[in-house]
Amino acid sequence: MLARDRRYDGAFVYAVRSTGIYCRPSCASRKPRRDRVTFFPVPEAAEHAGFRPCRRCRPSAANPADPRVALVREVCRAIDAQPDAPARLAALSERAGTTPHRLLRAFRAVLGLSPRQYRDERRLDRFKIQLKRRKQVSPALYEAGYGSTSRVYERAHAQLGMTPATYGRGGAGTRIAFAVVPCALGRLLVAATARGICRISLGDDADALERGLAAEFPAATIARDDDTLRHWVAEITAHLDGRQPTLELPLDVRATAFQRRVWEALRKIPYGSTRSYSEVARAVGNAKATRAVARACAANPVAIVVPCHRVVREDGDLGGYRWGVQRKGALLKQEAVGRTGNN
Repeated sequence: MLARDRRYDGAFVYAVRSTGIYCRPSCASRKPRRDRVTFFPVPEAAEHAGFRPCRRCRPSAANPADPRVALVREVCRAIDAQPDAPARLAALSERAGTTPHRLLRAFRAVLGLSPRQYRDERRLDRFKIQLKRRKQVSPALYEAGYGSTSRVYERAHAQLGMTPATYGRGGAGTRIAFAVVPCALGRLLVAATARGICRISLGDDADALERGLAAEFPAATIARDDDTLRHWVAEITAHLDGRQPTLELPLDVRATAFQRRVWEALRKIPYGSTRSYSEVARAVGNAKATRAVARACAANPVAIVVPCHRVVREDGDLGGYRWGVQRKGALLKQEAVGRTGNN
């Protein structure tokens, strides 16, 4: 998106909360702040969330070269049109004029999900929207299509990072401590709940980092607390300086099942080493989900601890990085030096 790479038109769209508009990755419009951007796999998902297409780049008219993207878009529309219906492969594939095996492979290659997982995540999206509107769990879960409260609460911590009621209040009742310190890469923000670190950000402007944290948890009680986070901050800065290759810190992050598999795979990449997006895709059991792996890397809320900077393109190009490609290059260079020194 930052590079306006036309090769990814049709693979995903991005939406800007402040304008209510969604665009293609290659759109020539001015790029918004990261904390205002949400990514969607297909235009229909963005429109379902209330965004309207950009008149400049016309993302809803995208004609992707990869036929699997068109197939997945068609089935996503069918699922969104009947969100409460079972996402059975046989019925969906017959409707789309393909086989269940081909449909499943296309979904996993484009989205990194099965049709059923897509249906479940769209249901969760609707539930989150209803929670914001209604502020009560029971009406929201039935409106979103859940049959019982147990189905929601059994996945709440893994997918929301907090209980549904707390999420519906924008994180109200959640206490988050944070610290911002200078580091080798500019400014480092570390934020944590009682369960563990929930956000690690890099940037040049401390105020901008704090605004990003507030945007992620708008109703939480957020307070600067350098003393509470001193030990964790010291470990992370030592890691950035090459003095502590291994980081084993507790995390409290929201993630889909696929994101969690990707992030776990990233944490297994040795210090000073890199992997390609396709290698990570194979490591999580879906060799063709390279785009989905890239999206999971971009969604990583805890830089450094989940080392998404160690994932590069097949040809060795650094690719993108949420906190800036220059920082990614500096991190890899520092780790290469540190690995040599440790050996």
